[in-house]
Amino acid sequence: MIRRRVTVLGSTGSVGASTLDLMDQAEATGTGVFEVEALTGGANIAKLAEQARRWRPKLAVTADPARLDALRDALAGTDIAVAAGDAAIVEAATRPVDWIMAAIVGAAGLKSAWAAAATGATLALANKESLVCCGPALIERVKRAGGRLIPVDSEHSAIFQVFPADAPERVSRLILTASGGPFRQTPRDQMTGITPEQAVAHPNWSMGAKISVDSATMANKGLEMIEAAYLFDMPQDRIDVVVHPESIIHSLVEYVDGSTLAQMGPPDMRTPIACALAWPDRIAWPAPKLDLAALGRLTFEAPDLVRFPALDLARQALKAGGATPAVFNAANEVAAFAFLDRKLAFLNIAAVVAETLERATKAGMAFGSGDACGAALSVDAETRRMAETVIAGLANAA
Repeated sequence: MIRRRVTVLGSTGSVGASTLDLMDQAEATGTGVFEVEALTGGANIAKLAEQARRWRPKLAVTADPARLDALRDALAGTDIAVAAGDAAIVEAATRPVDWIMAAIVGAAGLKSAWAAAATGATLALANKESLVCCGPALIERVKRAGGRLIPVDSEHSAIFQVFPADAPERVSRLILTASGGPFRQTPRDQMTGITPEQAVAHPNWSMGAKISVDSATMANKGLEMIEAAYLFDMPQDRIDVVVHPESIIHSLVEYVDGSTLAQMGPPDMRTPIACALAWPDRIAWPAPKLDLAALGRLTFEAPDLVRFPALDLARQALKAGGATPAVFNAANEVAAFAFLDRKLAFLNIAAVVAETLERATKAGMAFGSGDACGAALSVDAETRRMAETVIAGLANAA
């Protein structure tokens, strides 16, 4: 029986909703009991209110202050406190609980993840930006508070489950698997007119729009490479990526003796969430079962860095170190959303990232003094302005 007092940051997104779904299934089958302290969401007030009425948290927060009255009305007649805005989300993240899911997408989730890291709770981290922008400092912050950080990305969860944390010297290499996204076999000369609708149609996973675009450009795998380097204290030249279209092997750990261990399972984000929710135990839920005979075969290929240059840009950013990974992340986020808003061509996403990285390097962009979160947010804001300028320049040249 798993017992947890939890907060879910980003409860209305795909990871947050899947977390609550797993908790619901565990309670229904008698394998878990959960008390919810706080839920935070974005613009989807109806969904946040529905979740709050089901779980009866002490606090429900919307990121949008303009929607506070709508949330208050939706929860009228309950004893659930309501709040809105960034400060309220950070306050929710600091409340004493056993377990916190940090699933707010993008740089918007950085402040709350940083706050949650100091509570001493187990931090289930689904926010890539927190690790990419200030990974070493975030990991140290969790340790100092007596907590534990458990990655929720399927790839890092896979490594986490087979990585010898007490003897990392036994590991020679980490191998991240990539689906290859929807354009794995699309010739580059046919990628110029790719639409947002095509890019978000992932062949294996159901994800949000931005992360789906990252998968289509393979920027997500670049971000995951940076995360893996920080999470497992591994240099970039010992982290490889292999394209595995079936998404059954989620990542591999190669040992110095030649053994390679893999974590496998059908592509379902609830599996790594369940791992984080119950760790170091396991929680039973109606998980899809792996049928290797029905699959017949698993295939692998090297990533095409010509068609997907974002992967190599991420490796260069990781190698450069300092603020460069944060620059890569912010530039990519701005470019991905510009593409989704039809302001940027698909192939220009990586071009914007490359140009922004070059400009940031020439400008000597670096983390300033102060806490790591504030420094990362400063770099993030400056990079976003720089990336917007690059995008505007491309638009003017068209």
